[in-house]
Amino acid sequence: MNYADIKQYDVANGLGVRVSIFVSGCTHHCKGCFNEATWDFNFGQPFTQKEEDAIIDYLAPSYVSGLSLLGGEPFEPVNQMGLLPLLRRVKELYPEKDIWCYTGYLFDEDLIGKMSHKYDETMEMLSYIDILVDGPFVLEKKNLKLRFRGSENQRIIRVQESLKTGKVVLWDGE
Repeated sequence: MNYADIKQYDVANGLGVRVSIFVSGCTHHCKGCFNEATWDFNFGQPFTQKEEDAIIDYLAPSYVSGLSLLGGEPFEPVNQMGLLPLLRRVKELYPEKDIWCYTGYLFDEDLIGKMSHKYDETMEMLSYIDILVDGPFVLEKKNLKLRFRGSENQRIIRVQESLKTGKVVLWDGE
């Protein structure tokens, strides 16, 4: 897996001060994407143990709320395999910190309905994610007033509650 960027201090992609990783590789190719360069799976640098260790270190301060996964597309199969060791470590070392993930896939239809049956990694990855911003970016539904999402079709989902209830539970914006 390659990554485009790692931000040690990010306040735009989830609540509080966060560490964010932007993975490379996306097959959605949304019109108006803010990060087109990351569509290419070969863009950026290889994600190695060195980068994983740096993220773990960046998460250590108490003022850091958690980790955000963006792209590219974190749920591309190759990216799931690349992110899982990091997610396991984050949840083991920092269980109090939350994990946000941005995906162009739909939680219920694509991730649960299709990908979870095809890739074992999908459900494991979802088991570590607290908040999922789902759905493709739709340029015609772009709204700069929305918090933590780019277009009106995108949802902010409480993943663990949704998995427990079997229904999509939306985040209330706490």
